[in-house]
Amino acid sequence: MAKFSEKRIRESLTQQLKSKGADVDLYRSMIEDYVFFFKQLEHMKHDIAARGHTYTAYSAAGKEYEKENPSVKNAIVYSRQMLAIISSMGLSTEKIAGGSGSEADGDLG
Repeated sequence: MAKFSEKRIRESLTQQLKSKGADVDLYRSMIEDYVFFFKQLEHMKHDIAARGHTYTAYSAAGKEYEKENPSVKNAIVYSRQMLAIISSMGLSTEKIAGGSGSEADGDLG
C-alpha cells in the first residue's frame, strides 16, 4: 500500500485547480477539508488494522460479545466525503492536467 503525504496531496490538488484556472479561496478551503478527511481515514485504517472489523467487547453485565468496529463505517463515510469534495471541484481521472510524470499518472506517494 502506497503511503501518501498530506503535502503531496495538497500540492497535487492545488496544481489541478491552477490548471483549471480555479485556484481560489473556496477551493483551497475544500482542499484543506479533503486533507482533514484524508487524515481521519488514515486513523480509521490503522484502527481496523489493529483491532480488525470486529472486536471483543463487554456488556454492562460483564458478558463478552463481538462488536463491529465503528472505524469500518467511519472509513466509508470519510472516503465518500473525499470523493464528494473531488467531484465538486470538477476533478476526475479524465481531467488530470500536466504535472510531473508520476503525479499525472496518479502517483501521489
